[in-house]
Amino acid sequence: MSNSLQSRPVLSVRDLEVSFPSEAGRVQAVRGVDFDLFPGQTLGIVGESGSGKSVTSMAVMGLLPDHAAISGSVALEDRELLQLNDRQMSKIRGRDFGMIFQDPLSSLTPIFSVGRQIVEAQQVHQEVNRNLAWKRAVELLDLVGIPNAADRARSFPHEFSGGMRQRVVIAMAIANNPRVIIADEPTTALDVTVQAQILEVLELARTETGAALILITHDLGVVAGTADEVMVMYAGRPVEKAPVDELFARPRMPYTIGLLGAVPRVDAAERRPLVPIQGNPPLLIDQPPGCPFQPRCPISVPECAAQEPELAVLPTTHPGSHSAACIRAGQIHDGTITGASVYPVQQASPAPSEVLPREQRGTVLEVKALTKTFPLLKGTLLKRRVGSVFAVSGVDIDIRQGETLGLVGESGCGKTTTLLEIMNLRPPDHGSIRIGGVDVAGLKGRGQERALRRKLQMVFQDPMGALDPRLTVFDILAEPLQAVGESDRATIESRVGELMELVRLDPEQSDRFPNAFSGGQRQRIGIARALATKPELLVLDEPVSALDVSIQAGVINLLNELKAKLGLSYLFVAHDLSVVRHISDRVAVMYLGRIVEIGTVDRVFEDPRHPYTQALLSAIPVPDPQVERARERVILRGDLPSATDSSPGCRFVSRCPLHLTLDDTHRARCAGETPELSGREASDHLNACHFR
Repeated sequence: MSNSLQSRPVLSVRDLEVSFPSEAGRVQAVRGVDFDLFPGQTLGIVGESGSGKSVTSMAVMGLLPDHAAISGSVALEDRELLQLNDRQMSKIRGRDFGMIFQDPLSSLTPIFSVGRQIVEAQQVHQEVNRNLAWKRAVELLDLVGIPNAADRARSFPHEFSGGMRQRVVIAMAIANNPRVIIADEPTTALDVTVQAQILEVLELARTETGAALILITHDLGVVAGTADEVMVMYAGRPVEKAPVDELFARPRMPYTIGLLGAVPRVDAAERRPLVPIQGNPPLLIDQPPGCPFQPRCPISVPECAAQEPELAVLPTTHPGSHSAACIRAGQIHDGTITGASVYPVQQASPAPSEVLPREQRGTVLEVKALTKTFPLLKGTLLKRRVGSVFAVSGVDIDIRQGETLGLVGESGCGKTTTLLEIMNLRPPDHGSIRIGGVDVAGLKGRGQERALRRKLQMVFQDPMGALDPRLTVFDILAEPLQAVGESDRATIESRVGELMELVRLDPEQSDRFPNAFSGGQRQRIGIARALATKPELLVLDEPVSALDVSIQAGVINLLNELKAKLGLSYLFVAHDLSVVRHISDRVAVMYLGRIVEIGTVDRVFEDPRHPYTQALLSAIPVPDPQVERARERVILRGDLPSATDSSPGCRFVSRCPLHLTLDDTHRARCAGETPELSGREASDHLNACHFR
């Protein structure tokens, strides 16, 4: 972040408004956005989906469709951009503006090499010959951390991983030394370790070009560690704006306070319910007068419904630096108003795991030496096996009654394969799976499988993809009951109503279809369906990763409540270790098909032993600028090695920062001897590292 920002803004936006036609009326997507962006400054724009963040950036870039109505002012220094046509804007995009989108694959042409695309980006805006442009492309790829840049420049986008593709897009965005870089959710689809690398590259790109940066994200931790100033958007307009330290230390808008309270923190050991923001954002069609946040605001008063408040400057230690759109902002101090918390936190009911010692509770799931290998085939018509993919190699886990085990690791580490092997209820390639004491290898006939299936249910990542859009919610919840032999209509109706109430949905809405519900409500329906057969174990595959942070908090609270109320056990898969710490009792860290560390969540998070676990934890952003700036990150270089290699040795050796500090003898041991899970004395905190 820049300490000496120039006084003249490079980009000024005034009273920007954007609307779109729709069948229900005109959608006011952006309403009165104002900000100044200075050279070297990073502006973080945050808010829920539909708040107008991305539409604002697209309007600035001139990328909105012709049917969008745009008014106001967007000035690049002294040049007004809204008056320019598309041909004129195309000369500015890529030269003065660099854009980094969420999905790097959609930003790259699949039929051209990445080097050729960076060359083209230069030649469109500069008079430079192809040889010099190619040399510059290689230099840029090397700058953003692409190994063997001269060779990889001739590779095609599909030959890169997601993180490497995003590096290529960053290289392309800075090819012409732009004055403004706009990054729209640049790390959302990436693993936390790759996210840390991309944020490092983004900061390097900003430093190298001297450009101003607009960072659009829903992750408040990313904003805390990157931004100079933060603008919070709701219902198409800014509702709070302040320097990053000021906003995180003293938020004055109830919506901002709610967003911060909804975020689970990786550095917080205390298990308190998160603070979800109730309700859903408005539709932005024919908005009634008054504050648009009023229906969801816990401290609203009748005056809030009369008139929409302006974004007004607040008295602070730095006058003019903090503004909020709330008539009660002056009464809010440290998240409280008149001595009471803006968002009161409820005390959670103790779960069985907090009452009975672990050894006194029954085992719900036991997996021993689980192995899954897939054939690697070559050929089109006549396929032949040329190798094997070792997806899961000797995994041991167990879950006790009322316990949550978090399974974490990067994409491709074997988490989902492990889940599918458990859910399949078939004998694995090697090892054993016991559910409720029953070995799945001994199941005979559909009757026994159906009886065991009742004890084990799954909640998926994408709630809309998991629910049949042609069925009403009643039919969706009734289907698993009918599948296990329940035929009495009255019993089914009673159970459906009970399930709706259990996940805090109105039973009167059971005649609606899934598309009538919000994302968070659809995930609650998915949870209700999983609970229909009264299972003992729920397998949850990234159940909150597709949800906004405010909605995510409510679903996490619900899962914790259900565990305490029903005595459920969870196998919880996630890439967000902040969520895992908040919901799990124990955590298992996977790397390339193996468990490399396992133990109670507090021991693993407070005293990580394996270098990979240390890197994962250090990569998780904390929504606190002071903490973020003081943290030491372990940046992993490179991508996951191939899962087709079964040679002995530590699979993490090619990326391990500890390995680089060892002498030759110890390095030879890492390369030639596979480490086994072990712990100190009688501890149940185990890790697979020779030197930890």
